[in-house]
Parts: sequence; C-alpha cells; structure tokens
Amino acid sequence: MKNVSSAFECFMTEAPEEAKSWLEIVKKLDKTSALDSKTQEIAYIAVLSAVGLLSGLPFHVKHAKELGATREEIKSAVLLSLPAVGNKVIAALPVALEAYDN
Repeated sequence: MKNVSSAFECFMTEAPEEAKSWLEIVKKLDKTSALDSKTQEIAYIAVLSAVGLLSGLPFHVKHAKELGATREEIKSAVLLSLPAVGNKVIAALPVALEAYDN
C-alpha cells in the first residue's frame, strides 16, 4: 500500500492474517456508511487528528485529496476538534498539510 506508515507496513508483513481481517472489516464498514467517500475520509481525518494518530494522516489526506478534498477542507477537518480536545490537534496540522502538498 502506498503512503502507509511504517508501523502499518510492519503489521501487514508480520501479521498478514490479522491485517487481512482488519482490512475486510474496514471495507465492510465503508460499505455501510451513509456518508459519501470524500465526506467519510474528511471525517476520518478529523478523528485521527483528535486522537493523535498522526501516522495515519498522510495516507488518508492523500486519499481525501484524490476524492476531491481541498486543502482548506483538510485544514478544517484537522482543526474541527480543537474546542473538544484542545491544542493536541495542532500537532496534526503540519503532518496533514505536508501530506496534501506533496
């Protein structure tokens, strides 16, 4: 997979059956979502930022961009949870914008 973190690459290499199961669940959840793909990806970026999972941001930002998300939408998604979780999300901003710009 392109743009995945080294941790996720390790997961896929070292635990291929678990990774396969994980990806099957993710695909099934995607199919049941009432959100369109772009909106879902933007929402997921907001969640990753809020919980501090920065390693997943580049992959999901690139995917959101491919789906038509703008740089401003990415920035807004990252900063969406600022009132709820505080400045923790500020660390996600440069990671997400660098992924979008490159």
